[in-house]
Amino acid sequence: MILAYAVGAFVLFALSGVPSAFMPKAPVPGQRIATGSMVAGALSGLNACRMLLLPGASPVSGRSNGFVDTGFFPWQAAGDSLVGMDALSAFFLVPIFVVASLGSVYGLTYWNAGTRPGSARKLQFFWGTISAGMVLLVIARDARAFILGWELMALSAFFLVTTEDEKTESRRAGLVYLIATHFSTLTLFCLFAYWRSVTGSFTLEAIPAGAVGGAASSVLFLLALVGFGLKSGIMPLHFWLPAAHANAPSHVSALLSGVLLKMGVYGLLRICLLLPDPPLIWGGLILLSGAVSGLAGVLFALGQHDLKRLLAYHSVENIGIIFMGLGMAMMGRSAGRPSWVVLGMAACLLHVWNHSLFKSLLFLAAGSVLHATGTRRIDALGGLSKRMPWTAAFFLVGAVAICGLPPLNGFISELFVYLGLVGAFAGSGFSQALSTSAPSIAASALAVPALAMIGALALACFVKAYGSVFLGLPRTALADSASEASFEMLAPMALLSAACVSIGLFPAFVGPVLDRAIASGFPGYQGGSLPALGTFLHLGTVGIVSAILLSGISASLVVLFIWSKRRKEVPTWDCGYYLPTSRMQYTASSFAQGLVGIFAWLLHPKQHGARVAGVFPAPSAMSSHIGDLVLDGMLFPFLRKAELRTRWIHRFQQGLVQNYILYILVFLALCFCTLIPFGEIAKLLNLR
Repeated sequence: MILAYAVGAFVLFALSGVPSAFMPKAPVPGQRIATGSMVAGALSGLNACRMLLLPGASPVSGRSNGFVDTGFFPWQAAGDSLVGMDALSAFFLVPIFVVASLGSVYGLTYWNAGTRPGSARKLQFFWGTISAGMVLLVIARDARAFILGWELMALSAFFLVTTEDEKTESRRAGLVYLIATHFSTLTLFCLFAYWRSVTGSFTLEAIPAGAVGGAASSVLFLLALVGFGLKSGIMPLHFWLPAAHANAPSHVSALLSGVLLKMGVYGLLRICLLLPDPPLIWGGLILLSGAVSGLAGVLFALGQHDLKRLLAYHSVENIGIIFMGLGMAMMGRSAGRPSWVVLGMAACLLHVWNHSLFKSLLFLAAGSVLHATGTRRIDALGGLSKRMPWTAAFFLVGAVAICGLPPLNGFISELFVYLGLVGAFAGSGFSQALSTSAPSIAASALAVPALAMIGALALACFVKAYGSVFLGLPRTALADSASEASFEMLAPMALLSAACVSIGLFPAFVGPVLDRAIASGFPGYQGGSLPALGTFLHLGTVGIVSAILLSGISASLVVLFIWSKRRKEVPTWDCGYYLPTSRMQYTASSFAQGLVGIFAWLLHPKQHGARVAGVFPAPSAMSSHIGDLVLDGMLFPFLRKAELRTRWIHRFQQGLVQNYILYILVFLALCFCTLIPFGEIAKLLNLR
């Protein structure tokens, strides 16, 4: 029965955009039907997740493949069920249902079918299919069903990224994404083909210890790391992500960043849990890649002038934090340290939820800014807190959460990472682990200062973003004429903000949910059960401290507000200037210039425009930008050189049909030659 609710959500999602396709003369009712179908599917799916995740749920019987018997569903192939659910699947399904439904409501105004009938129908259809594809791959218990859901998700994302296909930037971003996602899919084909060869089945079952060699397990792990790492946007496989998230509609960006990236995390986590006897180096590699991705992601975010592109690079940063938690858990599994496993998995899983909440909130708030002003350029905004107070408040909640500051949810999951990494050096197990694999322990040692640095740089980045967009004076007429978003756009942001605050204030309610998800991923760990998360951290105390801190902040704001109302409004001190203007404000570029200069060896900032010189300089303009390290710095130059070296091939493309027919005949002749038994003929000639 539980699985039936999830399958019902899959069906409702997949069919949500169909009615609007047959209602071309009534686009608005079709859009509302699609939204109603998405909300109904989300409620059905969340009901299934509730039955598996809440502590009061009735226990269910486990299977050897890590899934649970949750009811019969007649979708089978070769006698094996293709779909199933466990608590770990349910945990990853929750963000899909929440963000997909709220984003659909947000789109009623943001991408209204009355003003954009053509693109709205396209967006609604593929919004449903991408959500259905993600549901299918999470509940898949067979590689074939997993690939089907994966490809449905990947292709739908391409059409969503290119919703505005009349724009060159959107088409280019879509092409880069399409190439990257198909490389990921081909890697997964290799992964599951090799899985079939070493296990004899496509079923995603835990491989018994000793059933496969260490070399085969390492090949499976590396294929999973590349294939799923490319989808999750881990550095340096992130190159498709910034442009795709920046050019897609904002609620699509929220779904891509908040949910789609987690499908790569889910796939890697599931494969790692099914592989036997992982060496310590696997966890160290995941941990180190997470630390590098987190640092590089936040550094590139600092130098961005596009609000959505800045948020996209922060997705790379937060995926790095998730990988750090996963790497710590895998190291704990290898070293036999339950504390590492529990804290690492708790950090990984809770940050999956947290990132889906605050990053979706930030993208929806950025979409409200774009909808009101028509621009994503940070330096063209300013002063929006007076014109869009609710949007400014919701963006501030998301900014505090993503920086990992108390009392919001981002602080809780990052606290788990800190506790696990610091605790890795305590106890007698450290010397044993050190002798096993020193590089892996070195990775965990480097991860602690890396995580601290990520938090500090993220704080600087969002001070820049919030200050430049919402504070000060409007820099352009676009910002000066902005107005607050509609209720359909504000309501989803309000719910996401409430979720961020709730997890930060009441983490004790999330602890049992995490315990069930972790236990389902590690059934019978070392012959016994894992300790509860509360063994290592009293979550109720953390919630009380967060509540006290929030009360103090709220009281201070109230006092400051009352005091400001009693004061006479005067202009900001202007250093003696008679008439200060918005041109005297710090821009986002100037605010971040110092940090960008420190890391110029990595970011390679480019400046354009004449330098100001002379006593009475002529008017001049200057701009700067930071390209992507992998895409702009490596891939595009390599492709341009490859194109120059292969231009001789163009001589064969002359547009003459007879030449192309000749090429086909030559190719067919070569194919037929492979059927001729030249070896047998040579033997007969030698005998004669």
